[in-house]
Amino acid sequence: MESLIQGVLQYSRAGKSEPTTKWCDFKEVTDEVINSIAVPKEFLMKVDSSIQAIYADPTQIIQVFSNLLSNAIKHNHNSHGHIQITAKKCEEGWVEILVADDGPGIPMEYSAKIFQMFQTLEPRDKTENTGVGLTIVKKIIEKRGGTIELFNSGAPGTTFKILWPNEAF
Repeated sequence: MESLIQGVLQYSRAGKSEPTTKWCDFKEVTDEVINSIAVPKEFLMKVDSSIQAIYADPTQIIQVFSNLLSNAIKHNHNSHGHIQITAKKCEEGWVEILVADDGPGIPMEYSAKIFQMFQTLEPRDKTENTGVGLTIVKKIIEKRGGTIELFNSGAPGTTFKILWPNEAF
């Protein structure tokens, strides 16, 4: 119950204050997140970015990556999982970020459900999960003017595709 309450509080705070946006070194942001979460030694984390910096509130972009990477680890049933983050300029003023893993995947019929508050695909007694993390991620990205979607690349695993505005407004 405490986790659910904390999740609701995090959601209510996400996007409330005026973001302090600035140019953030993409590698530093992803390295900070990778170093702050419990990545099993057997997991391969790869960051492949053709962009140097992302225009974001550092706290918010770290929260986005923390939630996505934590979920990728928590729900991956492989003992030697792979997670890859790629980022590239896709059109003027926009960056496409893919966060992909080789876990069991999320069926496309749940592509909208996973972003709803308290929605989980596994029972809460099986995996510690509040069903709030992806809701917060979506709120942060959309408040910034971007989008996130479950992207089916035809491969096993899960890929989230983020379109992030990468210009100072």
